[in-house]
This record gives sequence, structure tokens and C-alpha cells, in this order.
Amino acid sequence: MRAVSLARASHSGRAHPARAHGVPARRSPALAPLRSVSTAIARAKGKRNTENDVDATDGASAPAQRVVDMVLGRSDEGLAQNLEFGEDAAYFSLDAQKTSSWAWFFGLLTGVMGLLYVVWIDPTNGLGSSFTGAISAVAPNSEVAILEILFVFAVVHSGLAYLRPYGEDLVGARAYRVMFALVSLPLAAAAVFYFINHRYDGTALWNIRGVPGVHSAVWAASFLSFYLLYPSTFNILEVAAVDEPKLHMYESGITRITRHPQAVGQLIWCIAHTAWIGSSFMVATSVGLMAHHAFSCWHGDFRLRRKYGDAFEKGLKQRTSIVPFAAILDGRQTLPKDYWKEFVRLPYAFLVPFCVGAYLAHPYMQQIAYWLNY
Repeated sequence: MRAVSLARASHSGRAHPARAHGVPARRSPALAPLRSVSTAIARAKGKRNTENDVDATDGASAPAQRVVDMVLGRSDEGLAQNLEFGEDAAYFSLDAQKTSSWAWFFGLLTGVMGLLYVVWIDPTNGLGSSFTGAISAVAPNSEVAILEILFVFAVVHSGLAYLRPYGEDLVGARAYRVMFALVSLPLAAAAVFYFINHRYDGTALWNIRGVPGVHSAVWAASFLSFYLLYPSTFNILEVAAVDEPKLHMYESGITRITRHPQAVGQLIWCIAHTAWIGSSFMVATSVGLMAHHAFSCWHGDFRLRRKYGDAFEKGLKQRTSIVPFAAILDGRQTLPKDYWKEFVRLPYAFLVPFCVGAYLAHPYMQQIAYWLNY
């Protein structure tokens, strides 16, 4: 089960979109980071060996090298064009990364995971067993228990997201992100491990696991669902508060298809796993997950409107849709000629080994869950 936690001006030389909608320039923070993207591109180009430099716009360039340059953020060719309201989703420049930042990331990750184990996961003294045990004690069955666990996670996770601007004013963006993670991660872990242990509970509604092609279809759907992660998920250094966390508004990439890709990805995941498992517990889990993501669609729009004002309400919202492809079909969104280039990014390339690794890790995740006995 997926346990879940990125502004550039127009390249076309158009007027400032926020001013075009009557919004003061100071209310358009989504358009400021163009300098950082351009700087990253320039820095990346400056670091390349001139003897091996490949101009992505040169027709004589090797196609494979052009793709590699786009993936690594070394070419303008991979940048989304004519952005008016938001950022280029999932943009990543490998050459702009700092070794010290990633050293901090892995150090923090190790520390947080160690703390999570001691305080929450440890089956002897951790609080996780007590939390799930208390939920189970008041729930008549595991179907109700998983709904209660997901409800607690949803209230805490979305509640802290709502309070984010106020919390950041008090303690700063980095400190608030750390607090947010330290509260959300344990609850997410409890939901994941409880789900693994009880996924076949309740009534067996159907069993199609032996039907030829079903396993492959479920695997493919699950793989696709991870490509619908919200682009902010790829800002790992912000997620870990190494870089200052920001509330991003995206305009390119998957956002052109759906403004809330993670909700769509969760729906695909739920359909695939419900079909595969076929238990009443799995149905209850999917209902709980989708109820939270349906709320998150409204809440996500609310938070973007609260921060970006008309740049979101009269701009991005009018050109995108929650339902996949709806804005395209009714003419509000037009896909660029080379739309596929907006997905030729390192984060999306990394998803391939990640998804394969997650699939191969299923037996080990099950062993851990059984050991914890949530």
C-alpha cells in the first residue's frame, strides 16, 4: 500500500500572468524560481566537458545523447515551454546537485529511521503496537480498524497540511516539515503494516488470482500508479527539509492530464489490489484511502488558492482538471507537440528500479509485518 506524504515565468515573452489577471506582483511567488531553473541549466552546461559537449538542438546530435541530456537536466530541450502560471513539474538537474546536501539527506534519513524504529516500530517497547492494539480493541473487526487507522492518519496529515502556513510563521519551514514528518511517518507505517497483516481478512468476495494475465495486469497498473505521484514527491531534499520546503504550483507534465495525479494513481492502485486480493478488508481499505484522496483534491485546491490567489483560480485551475483528460477534451488544455519530453526527467527514470525493487521487496515487507504482529 502506498503510504503517502514543486514557478517559472513564460518562455514565450508574454506579460506577467498574475498582472494579466489583476493580481499584484507580490502575490505570484510561483513565478519567481525561473532564475533558479535557468541558473541550474547554465551551471550544468558550464560544467560539461566542451570536447564532449552535445548541443541538444543540433540535428546531427545522437538521439540517445539528447535523451540522456534531457534526463539529467543538461539540455533546454527537455524544459516545458510557454508556462504562464506554474512550475515545470519534476524538473531535476543532476549537475546542480551538491554532495553536501545529499550527505545531509542520507544522514537525516538514517537518523529518522532509527528514531522511528526505537520509538514506534520496536515490537517490544515501540508505541506502534500500542496504537494499533488500542484501535483494534474498540473496533468490532479489522475492516473497521483499518478505517479508523486511516482516519487518524488523514486527520493528522491533512490537518498539519492546513496549519502549515501558520506553523511555518512560528517555527520556520524546515522545522515545521520535520515535525510534520515525525508525526505522519509513524501513522503511515502503522497503516502499512496493519494492512499487510490483515489484507485477506473478512469475507472472500472473489478469487481471480489464478486467471491468466491478471497478475501481469495488476503489476502494470501498480507500476503506472507510481508514475502519477504528485511532482512535489520528487523534491526529496525539500521533503527531508535539507532544502527549504515550499508549496509548489505545477503547470507541466502530469498536471496537464490531471491536477491531482496522486489521487488518480491511488485509485488505479486500489482497483488493481482490490481485484487481486478480493476480500472485504481490501474493499474497506480502498474506500478509506479514496475518501481521504477525494478530500485531498478539494484541500489541495484550497491550499493553492490560499497561497497563489488568482494565479491559481483564474489561471491554472481553468486550464487543468481533476478528472484525467477532461480539460484536454473540452479544449481548455492543449498538449505541446513534444509533450513526451516533459516526462524525460531523472525522477521518472528512477521510478523504474524503484517499482521493481518495491515489488521484489514484498516478501520482506510481509515478514516484517508478521514479526511486528500489528
